[in-house]
Amino acid sequence: MTRNAKINTLLLLLVAALAVLPLALGLGEGKEEPFAGADAQAESAITELKPDYKPWFSPLYEPPSGEIESALFALQAALGAGVLAYYFGVRKGRRQGAAQALAQAQAPAEPTREP
Repeated sequence: MTRNAKINTLLLLLVAALAVLPLALGLGEGKEEPFAGADAQAESAITELKPDYKPWFSPLYEPPSGEIESALFALQAALGAGVLAYYFGVRKGRRQGAAQALAQAQAPAEPTREP
């Protein structure tokens, strides 16, 4: 097994442990929404501290369910990952193309035979 394969395997196991350990250890038990996001936790903290607080504005679009909200968030993340992957792919392709052009320019030209 190569060094890169060992590192990739270790990173994969680490990610799997980060996903499974909170569930296995029961870190979310006893809560209404065990793994709520930071927005929901901030909203509940504000409600506890100041019950008469009124938000400055309301969202432009409120999804009808939590599943749709999660799907929209996943779509947003996938689009962002796609844009980043495209950007880095184009950069790498340009760098490789420049290296090939430089290598061809520095290589001695082969004599051509005329009939």
